[in-house]
Amino acid sequence: MITAMLSEAWMAMWANRLRTILTMLGMVIGVGAVILMLAVGQGAQQQVQASIASMGSNLFIILSGSTTSGGVRMGGGATPTLTVTDAQSLEELPSVAAVAPSSPGVAQLVYGPNNWSTQIIGTTPSYLQVRDWPLSAGSVFTDSDIRSATRVALLGQTVAQNLFGDESPIDKTIRIKNSPYLVLGVLAGKGQSLDGRDQDDTVLVPVTTAQNKLFGTQFAGTVRFIMAQADSADAMPRVEKSINELLRQRHRIRDGADSDFSIRNLTAMANTAAETAKVMSLMLGAIASISLLVGGIGIMNIMLVSVTERTREIGIRMAIGARGKDILLQFLLEAIIISVIGCLIGVLLGVGGAYGVQAAAGMAVEVTVNSIVTAFAVAAAVGIFFGWYPARKASMLRPIDALRFQ
Repeated sequence: MITAMLSEAWMAMWANRLRTILTMLGMVIGVGAVILMLAVGQGAQQQVQASIASMGSNLFIILSGSTTSGGVRMGGGATPTLTVTDAQSLEELPSVAAVAPSSPGVAQLVYGPNNWSTQIIGTTPSYLQVRDWPLSAGSVFTDSDIRSATRVALLGQTVAQNLFGDESPIDKTIRIKNSPYLVLGVLAGKGQSLDGRDQDDTVLVPVTTAQNKLFGTQFAGTVRFIMAQADSADAMPRVEKSINELLRQRHRIRDGADSDFSIRNLTAMANTAAETAKVMSLMLGAIASISLLVGGIGIMNIMLVSVTERTREIGIRMAIGARGKDILLQFLLEAIIISVIGCLIGVLLGVGGAYGVQAAAGMAVEVTVNSIVTAFAVAAAVGIFFGWYPARKASMLRPIDALRFQ
């Protein structure tokens, strides 16, 4: 019986091909738009999460204090109030996994005929642990290099590529500010940060080398900032409080006086960016889903027209024994067929459109099975829901009234 009804539904739709195609169009556009928008939103969310992961986990950055000169207030980091010994003291705090002092600057690097200007960070071996940044080749400098202010360097991928091309940089000598530096290792690729900066365009050297031989310092042993890593996310509030108390004590800051440093929770900032990307993804999906509602209303309108046009046919079917539920099923099957076929075409359109956007615009997209299944299920449910009312209206007709309809 169902097979016969499906055959009749298909013939009825085939008889009005153009109308059927236009009715499906709402579902096609709706499903395609939902999948495309979710793919774009989830791609952006994935990019943000990758950037967060590249920063490291459970991170704090402690900046030097601000200063006032001639009535002009300078920003954080203007006064060198943090030292390497501050960093060493922070390492002794409970729940602190690693601490890395940093003294950054910019310099020109030369190797043979090639040169490259980049950021150079004077730091300690702990920097690689704090940033979750492994080496792709070579070895890291040691505490002995820190004590001796040795001229050694670790290159980021971008720097290595621009200076050496396909040649291995390990154990080669580059020149920084006309002084020779031995390349010990190459950092693994990190990609872009949340602010769009190329993290691989950097060089790491021992912090004492940066202070004494590259950039100098206003006061001996001072650094621009310190990065600290808590051993777990749960410990971060406790670690932040401990850092603040220890540094105020070391810097002899009285109660009630402003700190000469500031602490920023990078993980909290990164999580906020991730939540923003997630909300954007949901909003894109919600906006696109409006087209599904429009498609469902289109199915209802066309099915109502179909019921009106076929009222006499309905009367004849009832007169020869068709029951109300048979008429209901007949028209409901037509709505189901329109919805399902429209959804399938919409899935193909959405997936193809997502990868087309990726290829044409270079945007990151992520098409997931969940988004496809959700869009398909919601669209099919909307189509069937809006198709049920015209089908029920047809099933409620009285045979005598249907036969008299002109």
